[in-house]
Amino acid sequence: MSAEESRARLRLDAALDHLAVTFAGLTARPDENNCVCHWGAAEELALLKVADTELEPDLLRRTWQAPDWRDHASVLRRILPQFARSLVAGCAGPWYAEAGWSFARGRWEQWPAAQAGAVREFLHAWWARTLIDPRPVVPVPDVLVLATGASAAVAPWLGVWETLTGPPADGHLAALVERWEWELIGDQLPWNSRDDNEEEIRTGLTSWLVRNAPARLRAHGAPAELLNRIRLLGLDGAARWEDPGWDGRPF
Repeated sequence: MSAEESRARLRLDAALDHLAVTFAGLTARPDENNCVCHWGAAEELALLKVADTELEPDLLRRTWQAPDWRDHASVLRRILPQFARSLVAGCAGPWYAEAGWSFARGRWEQWPAAQAGAVREFLHAWWARTLIDPRPVVPVPDVLVLATGASAAVAPWLGVWETLTGPPADGHLAALVERWEWELIGDQLPWNSRDDNEEEIRTGLTSWLVRNAPARLRAHGAPAELLNRIRLLGLDGAARWEDPGWDGRPF
């Protein structure tokens, strides 16, 4: 492990520890409730009103996924230390966009400064650790989707990526372009979003890729076809479809 990776790992470990300290002793509201049929049993609900008790994985997932808590912020604060560790461990399965929505529903950026700062540092530490990890537990696109959903903004995360160049960050960039190229060429956001500024996020991501990806992908040894996709992203409207480099494949 390189010195940079070691520093990033220590930063993430510290951020997770800080979440545990910051949110220790917190519980859901005494009057919190949810549907027994669609969420869980009364004894499971009672666990949310007991501080610092670990939830079994399925209950944890159902809790952060549920969209209809009376006070989602309090529920999120109750589970946040365990929730964050499960995210880093890759336990959110295919639901990283939904995990971002859970943060957003909790309106964490409006919490007291110490709490909001702990969440912000966790997200940034996890993102930085992912970018410089050659084989991250959670792929870079999934962490980016979560962080963007949690903050309703893509620019801060792309700004961090812009400062990290060379392997493995450029390899992750190539993998992201390969995964998302067709949706972006079709002027679609590559993931389901509940943000009112979805179009702003899409155009911001596209513009960033057009500015930053070509040189980095060339240095990484990306194939000419992938570089051509990035070039096409920089064209608007009919210019894209009429370009000689457009091969007419459906997206």
